[in-house]
Amino acid sequence: MTLVNTQNVLLVTYDLKAAGWNYSVFYEKLKSQGAWWHYITSSWLIITSKGPDEVYSALAPHLAKADRILILPVRRPAFGWLPREAWDWINTNLPT
Repeated sequence: MTLVNTQNVLLVTYDLKAAGWNYSVFYEKLKSQGAWWHYITSSWLIITSKGPDEVYSALAPHLAKADRILILPVRRPAFGWLPREAWDWINTNLPT
């Protein structure tokens, strides 16, 4: 199901398990989904007009069978232990 907002912030988090698998196309497809922030290993926040299903459809062909991926919308409030620049991005871009 696609979200109805014109701009969504999606969390993309994954566990890439295939040793020797070439993930370069996966990362390029991930970066092309919209404006992004990537400060935590294996987790990205993406500003996009696409829904989670559309982002998944773009990324799934570039994953190995043993890999795992989760894509979901995010909103504020958000809590955690991150540097100031991370919180600046989050507070500027995450909807309430």
